[in-house]
Amino acid sequence: MHLLVQQRQFTPTLFPTFAIASTVLFLAVFARPQSAPPSAILFQNVRVFDGTDTLTVPMNVLVVGNQIAKISLQPIVAPAGSALTTIDGDGRTLLPGFIDVHVHRMFNSLPMIAVMTSDIGFVNLTSGQAATDMLMRGYTSVRDLGGPSFGLKRAIDLGIVAGPRIWPSGAMISQSGGHGDFRRPTDLPAAPDSFTYSERIGATEIADDPATVRRRVREQLALGASQIKLMAGGGVASSFDPIDVTQYSVEELHAAVEAAENWGTYVTVHAYTPRAVRQAIEAGVKCIDHGQLLDDATAKLMAEKGIWWSLQPFTDDRPSAYPEGSSNRIKQMTMFAGTDTAYGLAKKYRIKTAWGTDILFDSENLAAQNHQLTKMVKWYTPAEVLKMATANNAELLALSGPRNPYPGKLGVVEEGSLADLLLVNGDPIADIKLLEDPVKNLLVIMKDGKLYKSIVATDKSR
Repeated sequence: MHLLVQQRQFTPTLFPTFAIASTVLFLAVFARPQSAPPSAILFQNVRVFDGTDTLTVPMNVLVVGNQIAKISLQPIVAPAGSALTTIDGDGRTLLPGFIDVHVHRMFNSLPMIAVMTSDIGFVNLTSGQAATDMLMRGYTSVRDLGGPSFGLKRAIDLGIVAGPRIWPSGAMISQSGGHGDFRRPTDLPAAPDSFTYSERIGATEIADDPATVRRRVREQLALGASQIKLMAGGGVASSFDPIDVTQYSVEELHAAVEAAENWGTYVTVHAYTPRAVRQAIEAGVKCIDHGQLLDDATAKLMAEKGIWWSLQPFTDDRPSAYPEGSSNRIKQMTMFAGTDTAYGLAKKYRIKTAWGTDILFDSENLAAQNHQLTKMVKWYTPAEVLKMATANNAELLALSGPRNPYPGKLGVVEEGSLADLLLVNGDPIADIKLLEDPVKNLLVIMKDGKLYKSIVATDKSR
């Protein structure tokens, strides 16, 4: 009844029709919402990591919107009208957000049997939580090298789930019996044109000739892949292939490269051995992932051709998912034995080297992701490690050219770069192990200008 009275009070008998029309017009023209000025966040008194062996003197860094607007020794004034949040750095370290260029966002936190047998909705939800945890460890960008991560990427981009930016590859493309073939022996021989569960959910694609490889690459690009991942050699986790085998022909690999280049992007391959890597380079591949079993001549060829080497610090320092004596464990130990040599070759020939973790099917190892970063001091200085996980990795991400889903400069603290920033409680150049405890020592985590964590004193004003 009260609602009806309200309606009677606003009838044309009390307010002529022309008055209502005038009011509506006034509201439409003059009460149109104005765009709010971008938010501004000012980091005061921070020592900036700029890729060298020493931090800067205390500086002030202003973030406006999603970009770093100004860096100065002098006090900085925020744009007029901006809602300003000031963070007192108190002499702590400001780093770019970390970048992991070898992840499998859908497969890294659940056991393999759970991934292979669970409803994909469950896998998506657990992967969303793992993405948030990864952001809280300081990772603001990742390159996903195989799996159905398009939906997770979209949810993160829309703000539905907190997580790193994702450069997705879509399904891993593998030959029959290759590193991406997850069928059981009882599934072979396969019926013509049959699709495995892994194929149906977009985790992997089986392609056994140049035409099919080309088609599968085009499908992943159509779905939004920023780069393409092929299996060019044997691997540890797969059931069928010994680690030393070479997979795909030059013609098949070149079909993928040509299809990717037509879209302005590149192909990276999973490969360990000299023969597999040389064949991939001949086909035009731009990046090699792994390569622990390479020899001197092949490393030299990579340097001459300007090929990226995406290396992972695989060593036997964490619990293995494979039983002792199993074929997978034997392959794993063979690969571990080559890691020292691989980093030595990468340094000897000054190959463009990226850092990634490739943690699979293991929530415990995933939680220790930052240990895979800090252990890199076995081969590099702390400053070199930090630069590799920021500026160098950002350069590799940019190799996707027009397929780069996040245009803008990443991996640096520079004016005009995207505001992915970490405030560290201490000096990670002097003590990189600070990063092994992100809960305690990552005081601020910012991605795209937005604060996802801040446990330091702040001041908000206009």
